[in-house]
Amino acid sequence: MSPEVKTTDEEWRQELSPSQYQVLRKAGTEPPFSGKYVHNHDDGTYRCAGCGAVLFSSGTKFDSGSGWPSFFKPEDEENIERRVDKSHFTTRTEVLCKRCGGHLGHVFDDGPNPTGLRYCINSLSLDFDPDAGEGSAES
Repeated sequence: MSPEVKTTDEEWRQELSPSQYQVLRKAGTEPPFSGKYVHNHDDGTYRCAGCGAVLFSSGTKFDSGSGWPSFFKPEDEENIERRVDKSHFTTRTEVLCKRCGGHLGHVFDDGPNPTGLRYCINSLSLDFDPDAGEGSAES
């Protein structure tokens, strides 16, 4: 993984769209079925929209019916951070980009085999790289 990204709040506001800023920096969420990657079935790599770190591969993406892009495992565990989230009157596991601290979404234990996990990720927190192909581990 590349070194940690140290960016000020003002720099994030300049670099990200207002919607991306709300999701990545303020732990917001996009409405279900509104994200550009919900129905993306192309081969490639999903990167953090904030810093470019490799997060997920199209080979682990599946249709969960939840309205957000879903993956059963990260491409590289080193690029993902998990944190307890007790907002919205429930306890969930928040998923963040370890490199820049950007909020990606949440992980649930109702996914398919082989992991049984469902990483429910906001499209606004992702960039899709069709040229990287599956299995790329670059950061």
